[in-house]
Amino acid sequence: MLPHWRRRSGSSSEEPPEPSSGGDGAPDAGRTAGGRGQDSVVHAALYRDGRRVSTPDSLTDTFRQLRAQSDGMAWIGLHRPTEGEILSLAEEFDLHELAVEDALEAHQRPKLERYGETLFAVLRAARYLDAQEEVDFGELHVFVGKDFVITVRHGAAPDLSAVRHRMEQTPELLSLGPEAVLYAILDAVVDGYAPVVAGVQNDIDEIETEVFGGDPAVSRRIYELAREMVEFQRATRPLVGMLNGLMAGFAKYGTHEELQRYLRDVADHVTHTSERVDGFRQALADILTVNATLVSQQQNAEMRALAEAGFEQNEEIKKISAWAAILFAPTLVGTIYGMNFDHMPELHWAFGYPFAITLMAIVCASLYVVFKRRDWL
Repeated sequence: MLPHWRRRSGSSSEEPPEPSSGGDGAPDAGRTAGGRGQDSVVHAALYRDGRRVSTPDSLTDTFRQLRAQSDGMAWIGLHRPTEGEILSLAEEFDLHELAVEDALEAHQRPKLERYGETLFAVLRAARYLDAQEEVDFGELHVFVGKDFVITVRHGAAPDLSAVRHRMEQTPELLSLGPEAVLYAILDAVVDGYAPVVAGVQNDIDEIETEVFGGDPAVSRRIYELAREMVEFQRATRPLVGMLNGLMAGFAKYGTHEELQRYLRDVADHVTHTSERVDGFRQALADILTVNATLVSQQQNAEMRALAEAGFEQNEEIKKISAWAAILFAPTLVGTIYGMNFDHMPELHWAFGYPFAITLMAIVCASLYVVFKRRDWL
């Protein structure tokens, strides 16, 4: 378990808002559109020996009841809390200012930090929106002390109400303390990656079919899915190092043997998911290359077809032009002798007609030979 914890004896300097009656999976219905509501405390409960003993109505009651117990544990869930709420928790549980700053600002990379006797974890949960082919990411910050767990959600995922329900149904696991809650949260986040992996795999199969089917819009789909995989990789890859860090501290912090087995199982799942995501990125890069090659081949084929059509058209034009030239020669001779002028020597010549016919034939034959040798005919 975690080392001994010393809580500040003073109460919160700022009165926190009343908690909502809902579970950890959704914020209070009265939350404002701007994302900061009048009630960011989604759920708060006290546990002893793995069983719920109290559901305080406010953070103040939670602090008071926890101080009155020597072996209890508080599990407080918040959704996009206000600065006042975070600062009241920081004062009560002596949270480090850097962790508090991260929890307020959000948009942090997944990481695991130890500040004295408190663990601070940042997780990126994910869910796949099949219609939009997008991965919706939610950010979760977790503070873990000797006798408290604080979760701060920024986004819809993950559904922590299911995590709380699962832990309350297995009191023997919950009795292992705050680290068991951290395991359950990690397990829920990692399990949430499985539908994303399945959805992406299905989309990649569809993309492969579209690529070889010649769909012109597939390039954009490949690019957008590859971009989602970059974000997914940023969410999953750091978890491998985070869990390795937790496992490295098993002996130092006296982590329960059963909990060690559970955390190793989560680490195996994270490694498998990270490898799948890496494979997806490589597969999409390969598909994009293949698609570019197929598009290039199709364009080359179209250009070749156009060139062949142009060549055939040129051949026909050459034939037409050659025959037009051949037919033009006798027309020219006939036109000259059809002018009917009185002073034309050949008009009264006995051999005028045979001469004109012979001249037409010689000119036409000469042009035919010339065009034939140039492959125009």
